[in-house]
Amino acid sequence: MADTLSAQSTVTADTLAAFSDAFNRHDANALMEFMTEDCVFDAAGGPEVHGTRFVGREAVRAAFEAVFRTFPDAHWGSGRHYVVGDRGVSEWVFTGTHAEGWRIEAEGCDLFEFRDGRIAVKRAFRKERPKLQA
Repeated sequence: MADTLSAQSTVTADTLAAFSDAFNRHDANALMEFMTEDCVFDAAGGPEVHGTRFVGREAVRAAFEAVFRTFPDAHWGSGRHYVVGDRGVSEWVFTGTHAEGWRIEAEGCDLFEFRDGRIAVKRAFRKERPKLQA
């Protein structure tokens, strides 16, 4: 994976599809291969206007791993991916069962900024819906 990414100078829609596949495998190591060392992840929820912000590979990895623990069956389906220059978008439907037993199904998207063939910034957005019965 790293050799493929280092050989690319730009991120493509196929790159974002592979990133999404790594999320669906719950593979934090593979996800971090797509990210810059100083990456930023703005989660969909949190107290700030941008949600909760995680900065740097270790903090971002920990945030991704927390999602996998909180939603053990987390899945981002119906993916559509677009790239224009140093920005990109992934659209998806998030489904998952929370560790507390309720389910979610909601549309969402990620807005990306790229640098040197990697993801520098990932901003997540998801529709707010009532909790569903598992």
